[in-house]
Amino acid sequence: MYAYRRRTGRRGERRFYCKEPYMIVLDFMEFGNPTDRHYEHRNQPVAQGIGTKYFTLLEAVPLPAIRLEIFEKVDLGPHSKVRRPIYIVYDDLTSVARTNLEEAVKRIILENEKYFVEFFNIAEPVNIRLHALELLPGIGKKTMRSILYERERKRFESFKDIRERTKIDPVKVLTERIIDELRGGEKYYLFIKPPERKGIYLGYLERIYGEIF
Repeated sequence: MYAYRRRTGRRGERRFYCKEPYMIVLDFMEFGNPTDRHYEHRNQPVAQGIGTKYFTLLEAVPLPAIRLEIFEKVDLGPHSKVRRPIYIVYDDLTSVARTNLEEAVKRIILENEKYFVEFFNIAEPVNIRLHALELLPGIGKKTMRSILYERERKRFESFKDIRERTKIDPVKVLTERIIDELRGGEKYYLFIKPPERKGIYLGYLERIYGEIF
């Protein structure tokens, strides 16, 4: 696992060295992004992407002569094609990156099916009035009870299993929820740590990965 720690950049800016093992490229700007709030990214190649484990939005500079492709999965380890990845927020994304975000999130969920199926097996009440499943788009009390009934009978084993037994599209609702959380403004966060800690993080990614939360 890669370290996740803060450092102070040359201009006093906080840099985040994330624990994401890979990122999926959402946009690649060969000549930089003139409107980027990071001055050093305005006139040199820069890529925006999303981490494949914690959905961290990232911006990074490719190595010299490296050209990245949209939806390319880039290793963020010691031999990465990019350097100096930093944490960004949804408002930093370019229009191209925002357009590609849904497909990238969907690919990450499909690639990690066993973990996200587990969410439907372990989701718990948030409080006496609200269940975590109800935070998924389109899931009300009736559908929530149906999911709980089905998982009591037998644990869910796949997205297909969830779809056939509950009549919901698990990939679609998970994708929509994760994008909503990336945008911010939610009261509760199932999967994404809220920006500036404005919201209550329920830590389901750590739970489904078997990590301490």
